[in-house]
Amino acid sequence: MTAHYRDLLTKIRLAFPQPVSDRVHDSYFVHSVMRAMDAVDALKSERPILGVRDPLDYTAARKTTLPMNGMSVEDVTTELVTYCSGLAIWGHPHTQQNVVPPPTISSLIGILLASLYNPNLSWDEYSHRIALAEVEVAAMTAHLLGYDQECAEGIFTFGGTGTTLYGVKVGLEKALPGAMTHGVREDAIVFASDCSHYCRYNSVGWLGLGAKNLVTIPTDTSNAIDLDRLRDEAWTAVRAGKKIAAFIATLGTTDAFGLDDVSAMVAIRDELVEAFQLPYRPHVHADAVIGWAWSVFNDYDFEANPLGFRPRTIRALAGTKRQVQHVSQADSIGVDFHKPGFTPYISSLVLFKNRADLDLIRRSQDQMPYLYQFGEHRPGMFTLETSRAGTGVLAALANLKLFGKQGLQVIIGHLVEMAHLLREHLEGHACTTVMNRDNFGPVTLFRVYPEGVDTFRVKERELKDPAYREQLLAHNAYNRKVFAYVHQEAMAGRGAVLSLTDCYRYTDYGEPVVALKSFILSPFIDEEHVEVIVAKILEAREKIGVV
Repeated sequence: MTAHYRDLLTKIRLAFPQPVSDRVHDSYFVHSVMRAMDAVDALKSERPILGVRDPLDYTAARKTTLPMNGMSVEDVTTELVTYCSGLAIWGHPHTQQNVVPPPTISSLIGILLASLYNPNLSWDEYSHRIALAEVEVAAMTAHLLGYDQECAEGIFTFGGTGTTLYGVKVGLEKALPGAMTHGVREDAIVFASDCSHYCRYNSVGWLGLGAKNLVTIPTDTSNAIDLDRLRDEAWTAVRAGKKIAAFIATLGTTDAFGLDDVSAMVAIRDELVEAFQLPYRPHVHADAVIGWAWSVFNDYDFEANPLGFRPRTIRALAGTKRQVQHVSQADSIGVDFHKPGFTPYISSLVLFKNRADLDLIRRSQDQMPYLYQFGEHRPGMFTLETSRAGTGVLAALANLKLFGKQGLQVIIGHLVEMAHLLREHLEGHACTTVMNRDNFGPVTLFRVYPEGVDTFRVKERELKDPAYREQLLAHNAYNRKVFAYVHQEAMAGRGAVLSLTDCYRYTDYGEPVVALKSFILSPFIDEEHVEVIVAKILEAREKIGVV
């Protein structure tokens, strides 16, 4: 016999935090969270993952159906924890896979509070002080990056891709006025480097411009956009009567931490406007989702070096600052706090130098008659999202207040110091070579070679000599074998988890160059953990033999 719905409803209500303070039930809620944390903690070991990594059965998963009867909070928690098994522990000093940081306790509390009361940032009626927090975080970040706080405006969005999408969309409206209303009726092109994030394809595709209107510019040996080639391509395009929707400058490429010269790219844009008397100004968007954090060194005294970084670290930090300090010349900037800001996913902010730019994508209130009858902050009138969670905002605010400028200087400086220690160790062996030696961030790309290879000359030959194609391909295969061995060992708790990139960059003759990648983002890493990586690489060479 089925119970009356009221009896079932009473049990279901117990699964919610109570709307009016109830000390007994509040204790049950806190205890439930603690039980989950204890269960996850039990999955930890010396390995850089939670639990074990069993094979995943997607075929069975696709046959899953909704059960008739629900489970208790306790039973659901037990099941949910099983889904954490196999996850990487990003804070583990042996986890160096990619640009994913461990979140701080403060940012996790921010996520919990925002999730608990579920604000929607589309309107301050639905988010109240969380809306104020978004404005505060945008203002703090704008000031840090060099924007005029009185003029700038920022909104949180669905990730780094979202920040670039907003930048290109506003640029599209500048190049093709009225596209928001009438559609994209003519072509407009977007420039980006070949080392920029692949979200450039998403942006032109989802905005209706199409990949054919994406002009990808080669990069130089420092993985920065080739400015001469960019200028030539831009002038050629405008002479041919084409519109330019946006220039995308990358401040910290994902693979190598390449840094584009924003100042020079803005100068190219300004030169075009003046030379051709363009009736619009092509938009320059800085994809600084990784590099933004280095702006904390814009006013650091590198000569006095009050935090006591090593000379090589100081050189690296100063080299990055030399490019990042110009990011404020861009018309918009993408910032990911869930990268070098140490928050959980997703916490991404897109900043516009002039808030008036957002009027280009603003909708009229009569299109949303059930909203905005009162209140003064209504970002939902111009955002792509109609629902925007407050989680990323509170997480970002928590960490900005937790670290302050000096705290970010300390942690960023430490990560760079550890990355350069790794490079020193790698360069101390004849069988390894660092590929991105001219890049100064926490990521190191390197290749490993068998006996008999001259690693002082091999990099240039691989990149430039078509006659070396077969050796390049063989060395690519060799590095994949090294990576497979190192990964297998790490999963067994012996060594560090690294990444592999199938294409660090293309050779002059069109072949991809494979590289192993260490992306250091754990504040817990020290020199002994760096030494483990090198030792495991050397061990891999012994185990796999020759090509």
